[in-house]
Amino acid sequence: MSEAKAAKPIKKRKIKLDEALLAYRGVWVFIESERGHVHPVSWELMGQGRQLADQLGVELCGVVMGAPGHELDAHCNSTFHFGADRCYRIASPVLADYRNVPYTKALTDLVNTHKPEILLLGATTLGRDLAGSVATTLKTGLTADCTELAIDPEDRCLLSTRPTFGGSLLCTIVTLNYRPQMATVRHRVMPMPKLQPHSQPERTGLVIDFDPALIETDIVTKILEFIPDELSNKQHLPYAEIIVSGGKGLGKAENFKLVWDLAHLLGAEVGASRAAIHAGWIGADRQVGQTGKTVRPALYIAAGISGAIQHRVGMEGADCIIALNNDPNAPIFDFAHYAVVGDCNQTLPALTRAFGQYLGKNATDTNTAQEIAA
Repeated sequence: MSEAKAAKPIKKRKIKLDEALLAYRGVWVFIESERGHVHPVSWELMGQGRQLADQLGVELCGVVMGAPGHELDAHCNSTFHFGADRCYRIASPVLADYRNVPYTKALTDLVNTHKPEILLLGATTLGRDLAGSVATTLKTGLTADCTELAIDPEDRCLLSTRPTFGGSLLCTIVTLNYRPQMATVRHRVMPMPKLQPHSQPERTGLVIDFDPALIETDIVTKILEFIPDELSNKQHLPYAEIIVSGGKGLGKAENFKLVWDLAHLLGAEVGASRAAIHAGWIGADRQVGQTGKTVRPALYIAAGISGAIQHRVGMEGADCIIALNNDPNAPIFDFAHYAVVGDCNQTLPALTRAFGQYLGKNATDTNTAQEIAA
């Protein structure tokens, strides 16, 4: 038999941009706002954008769009507090409410005029809709639902990492000979940057106005009525400071009551893994993971959750992770801060009793706990 040949080292592909694309410089963040309020994911992206811009040695710019007025001006000023060097302001009555056509035209015209090398948007309902149409119009690449963004120091390319194959793998995607490089990131994936201290002089920057010449009669879609979300004032999973989540390791639906009991005692929200959702043990609105909610609580307690990548990307940003699992080799123990190996149906009640004694509280009955936390 012939000897096996040694594997050749993988050579990294060198990227040489077209001359026309060398003029694209700077990192942009689209500031998403509706009815006077900026979505928090925009400020999270400003923090990440500041890091990327510093690595590239370029400016960080915010893009603010909406109806003219003091609210739009305030959003522009806020971009500087979160690290922007300049802000592009597109003020038009046509942009008072989000509609895909005018927002796409305004943003693509702005990109074609000022040429950023990176454009980041939040992976919200609005952001996903806008990012897809803008990338298609510009004929460039778009990486959706990223969990990590970095810069390749050799060729200045944006490295966009996201889960793939149903969350079983993480892949890093590079937009080669196209600009801008676009990516969307979900809320709570990136940490919220700190505002400048009040003791320091107020940070300012350059505001650049841009007129995309929008005409209302050219827009087919119209906003007829705004219907507020009935649950808008209810605490949502992504904003919870403490979350107790359960998975298939609980054994059966009835055992999920142990999760509810601990959550009620701690004043926490209840989450679940995809496997528990698919088993019908709890509603889909409580799923944590790639296809569910991304959370960033101070404390995350995972009971009977193996810790597959699909779930990990949705909660690994928690300040403290406590994992309970009877499998000592469960993947979740690789990144949990505290590990408890044992049957969840025994360790959860013990943990509830311990917290109850420490807090001077008694766990309520299951029905009451579920009614309050639901």
